Amino acid sequence: MTNKPMEIATLGGGCFWCVEAVLQRLKGVEKVVSGYSGGNAPGKPTYREVCSGLTGHAEVVQVYFDPEMITYEDILMVFMTSHDPTTLNRQGADAGTQYRSVIFYHNDQQKQMAEAVINTVTPYYEHPVVTELSPATIFYEAEDYHQDYYNNNQAQGYCSAVITPKLVKLRQLHADKLKKETI
Repeated sequence: MTNKPMEIATLGGGCFWCVEAVLQRLKGVEKVVSGYSGGNAPGKPTYREVCSGLTGHAEVVQVYFDPEMITYEDILMVFMTSHDPTTLNRQGADAGTQYRSVIFYHNDQQKQMAEAVINTVTPYYEHPVVTELSPATIFYEAEDYHQDYYNNNQAQGYCSAVITPKLVKLRQLHADKLKKETI
């Protein structure tokens, strides 16, 4: 990361591999870290514990971004159009509270912007948006093998079947916000 002041967004929209792969391709995003947040289990949870559904944590990413290059609103618009915010505790075949759609806001401005973005995208969906809006809580970084997952495992079945189509959609909907790289 650079020494410029970065802002943080914490978002969950299903499997963190998907959210990470999408958001790390945006201009102005310096770093995306996969992890867990929003639960009530004591101590740092493991992937297996979070997948059990007993910790209350969601799979999330923390996005470190340069607000002079990309706005929080832009990040939220990409996020809200890169997953299905109308399915409760599910994204595709991934089901459970750990896969919920959630925006963890870090201040009142982020909360207000998240509310505005949710209101903006809601009319475009056939079903009600169920994205949870909650104050940011402790973020626990996921295990090393979850970090930069898509970039390290593009040939893996889940990546090619689930993540690659999201990246194609990202290019179609938000090409102006992408770094110059091949998807």
